[in-house]
Amino acid sequence: MTNVVERSFPIDLGAYKPLALDPRNPTLTDEQRQTLKANIQLCRDAIVFFTATGAARGVGGHTGGPYDTVPEVVILDALFRGAPDKFVPIFFDEAGHRVATQYLMAALHGDLPFEQLAHYREAHSRLPGHPELGLTPGVKFSSGRLGHLWPYINGVAMANPGKVVICLGSDGSQQEGNDAEAARLAVAKNLNVKLIIDDNDVTIAGHPSEYLPGFSVAKTLTGHGVNVSVGDPEDIDDLYRRICEAVTTDGPIALVNKRKMAVGIDGIEGSTHGHDVIPVDKAIAYLEKHGQTAAIEYLKNIQKPKLPYTFLGVSEKWDSNRNVFGDAVVSVLSRMSPEERKEKVMCIDSDLEGSCGLKKIHDAYPDIFVASGIMERGNFSAAAGFGMEKGKQGIFGTFSAFLEMCISEITMARLNYSNVLCHFSHCGVDDMADNTCHFGLNNMFADNGLDDGYETRLYFPADAGQMKACVEAVFFDPGLRFIYSTRSKVPQILDENGKNFYGEGYTFVPGKDEVVREGTAGYIISFGDGLYRALDAVEKLKQQGIDVGLINKPTLNVIDEEMLAKVGKAPFVLVVEALNRRTGLGSRFGSWLLERGLTPKFAHLGIHKEGCGGLWEQFPYQGLDPDSIIKKVKELVS
Repeated sequence: MTNVVERSFPIDLGAYKPLALDPRNPTLTDEQRQTLKANIQLCRDAIVFFTATGAARGVGGHTGGPYDTVPEVVILDALFRGAPDKFVPIFFDEAGHRVATQYLMAALHGDLPFEQLAHYREAHSRLPGHPELGLTPGVKFSSGRLGHLWPYINGVAMANPGKVVICLGSDGSQQEGNDAEAARLAVAKNLNVKLIIDDNDVTIAGHPSEYLPGFSVAKTLTGHGVNVSVGDPEDIDDLYRRICEAVTTDGPIALVNKRKMAVGIDGIEGSTHGHDVIPVDKAIAYLEKHGQTAAIEYLKNIQKPKLPYTFLGVSEKWDSNRNVFGDAVVSVLSRMSPEERKEKVMCIDSDLEGSCGLKKIHDAYPDIFVASGIMERGNFSAAAGFGMEKGKQGIFGTFSAFLEMCISEITMARLNYSNVLCHFSHCGVDDMADNTCHFGLNNMFADNGLDDGYETRLYFPADAGQMKACVEAVFFDPGLRFIYSTRSKVPQILDENGKNFYGEGYTFVPGKDEVVREGTAGYIISFGDGLYRALDAVEKLKQQGIDVGLINKPTLNVIDEEMLAKVGKAPFVLVVEALNRRTGLGSRFGSWLLERGLTPKFAHLGIHKEGCGGLWEQFPYQGLDPDSIIKKVKELVS
């Protein structure tokens, strides 16, 4: 780990007063109340500050969720101290992006130096965007993604009879189907799980009360048989009373806390902007209001790290393929009549329209767009059901990490001959400070059918030009089509004459690999955001007299027999990809060669270890940067 602890933490967290409270006494004294309020304000100031360091460095983060739930966490901390034998003393949180809570409490409990918090989500700081057990000192669980933790801690409760297990929840997490299953088991077995749910009516893309009218966290849980208490969590006395009542009563109980998102933060209170990281200017305004001048100076002096590298073979223009997907779909839809669009196309979102490019479709053609909740499985199936009839297309988009949640639904779609165009963004590791829960997954498993099954194609375009051409080429194809893109921007690939390789005159041909550079020493096979890094390595190797070729394989799951025969006769083949080394393209490519009696030297670079946080830093950390590629090639040709 790089030494990231450099400057003193500018907020005096030593002023936090550990408090021990007895849950059998639900009434606070004046002194206890004042201590709680002081601790709450101190912790909220700290969260605003150190999450804003993520904004200043460009690594992002989430401020509103952890900021909001401070009163609940501070009270729980006091109860854990006052009655340690009554609780499993872990702040389990099913909203993994509220990781700032875990880091702050780890620091207050002495597991992290305060100064380390100011390196939130920075590369090699061991403070990624979701909590990872075993990586960060003081973090006691890994949350993964929304809606995955309550079922898990049902088991924790079973393993700890007689103790209370806490689950910090959110209205977004409660939209996931996992929580419905967890509720039924918790009620059936009378598990001593207490949910403390921040019901702020805000998710990434909007307000649940608007896009899911009729959905009520409290009514839903009541329908499952969970005892529910609804209240105002900013009323400290009432919040404390309700928590005490819940933890001294057997069985599953949910406290549904109704508050505005980022309450008290001017400019983002109650808005969707509070879900993500607080902008630096808003953080400074908040910290000025609360007298944290040293924290303001610290923020003003943070320098955003820049990638100290210039890539060969690419343009100076970089585009966001995840947004280009939306532009390309809109372009196709614009050539259809309003009646034809309405009849033949339906696009359904899972609260990530701004991240997956679907907002472009929403803005252009709202009549075919369905804004839906955090319900990936149900939403994918809805898109598949719409696309069941020949000539109709369902469009679905979400983060690549959520693909694994939809595997069974994908199989059902295939068995029903559905037509679905899927966009899975944020694939790979580039710009992925959220870390390991968002990458290293088996993205290839989207194609889990049989050889004679309904056609499934997996595409990973390399730049904006290829993304546009890919969407144009496959939009009306039957079957399941999965298009991947990265969170990061990518540059335009250039040909040997310095012109756009995927520019004017280019046509995307599904299933065909493409020679980006010819070579005699061997070939690198890559795709997506690995391609431009591999191209840089190829250009530098050629300058050094090693004539390496480069093949782009934008269709991941189809064998191009002609290209396979070509590279199979070369001295070596090296697959470079930002997918899991155990399950990605490279895990198949060597077998394809051997099955055809082709025996070049073979190697494979891919994702193989827990992430390091940060942005572009993930690539050299995984050994996928141009220097690492060059080193591997030289090993192969030696």
